[in-house]
Amino acid sequence: MAKGTGLGMTALSVDTAAGALTDVRNDVTELSWATPRGVLETTGVNMSAYERLLGLADMSLELSGVFNPTGAHLLFATVPSTSVPREFLITVNGVSLGVTGTPTLLPTDYSIKRGADGALTWTVPMTLANGVVPTWS
Repeated sequence: MAKGTGLGMTALSVDTAAGALTDVRNDVTELSWATPRGVLETTGVNMSAYERLLGLADMSLELSGVFNPTGAHLLFATVPSTSVPREFLITVNGVSLGVTGTPTLLPTDYSIKRGADGALTWTVPMTLANGVVPTWS
C-alpha cells in the first residue's frame, strides 16, 4: 500500500448523547488521537538497567472545529450536562479506528473560543470510557 495523507478523511463520526452516530467532518478542522500503553516498572535490585512490561491500553481524541449551530454544536452542546460515553469512527486511507460497539469515549469539555480575528471555534477532548482496547482495522 502507498503512503497516504490525512486529506479527505472518509469517516469522522461521533455519537450524540442519544446514541446516533453523526458525521462531523464538515465542522472539524483539526483532530489528534493517541493510543498509549501504560508502562509497568519491574526492575529488580539485581539489574543495572530498567525492566518494563506494557500495562493497560488507553485512548484520547481531541476534535477542534468551526462553530456551526446546526452541526457539531448540536452534538457537543450536551457535554456539560450529560455523562454519556460516545461511540466514534475515524477512517483514513482505508483503515478505521473505533466502530460501533467497540471503544467508547467520554467527552470531558466543550470549550468555545472567540478569537481576536472574529473566528468562533470549539474544542472537545475525549478519553477512553469502557475499557475496550482501541484497535485499528
